[in-house]
Amino acid sequence: MPMTLYELAGRDDRRFSPHCWRIWLALAHKGLEASAHPLLFSGMDAIAGIGDGLVPVLDDDGHRIGDSWAIAEYLEDRYADRPSLFGDRANARPLAQFVHLWTSGGLQLALFPCLAKDIHDHVDPADRGYFRTSREQRLGCSLEEAQAGREAERASLEKTLLPLRALLKRQPWVGGEQPMYADYIVFSAFQWARMVSGWRFLGGDDDPIRAWRGRVGALFGGLADSVPYYPD
Repeated sequence: MPMTLYELAGRDDRRFSPHCWRIWLALAHKGLEASAHPLLFSGMDAIAGIGDGLVPVLDDDGHRIGDSWAIAEYLEDRYADRPSLFGDRANARPLAQFVHLWTSGGLQLALFPCLAKDIHDHVDPADRGYFRTSREQRLGCSLEEAQAGREAERASLEKTLLPLRALLKRQPWVGGEQPMYADYIVFSAFQWARMVSGWRFLGGDDDPIRAWRGRVGALFGGLADSVPYYPD
């Protein structure tokens, strides 16, 4: 029985969730296929009680797993005969978990105020009231006010990106010599950004992050580049 991945759907079926994107890339890395089950914010009742009740949720022949990190660990252990998501070093999985925590608690948090109104505009119209109310409560201001200050936040965002840029000057992938799940975690934040906004916050063609983003986008037959996104 094929796998099913429950993921967030926005306006015009645009699927921009960073947590879902990292799992699509993980599945491709493992050579596994899954069908998509898109959900609106208002449709999360379909996965209530699984993980934190939010996407992504993977259904593997009736076994449901929530939370992107838990899904990645499940795929690694259940399909151990396929290419490893973490590599063969003893400390590889804990290091990837650090990248997961840095991306979710650092990079995505830094990006969110800068993209808040753009994200709202790509949420399905039925979900916009919920999105605005919940996110403005989190931000402490309107979505418009948060995004209007993004140029002022550029220097802070650059500091957040500094270790990633320094790393990618030294090696081609976050995972080292080959792409690993750590790459997909970080890339998913950039995929999220470029699917909802044309705001240019990376450097030019000589920016190692931009070059690396292009390499990840081209993986698996251009999986991440095959969806609508804004060129920046």
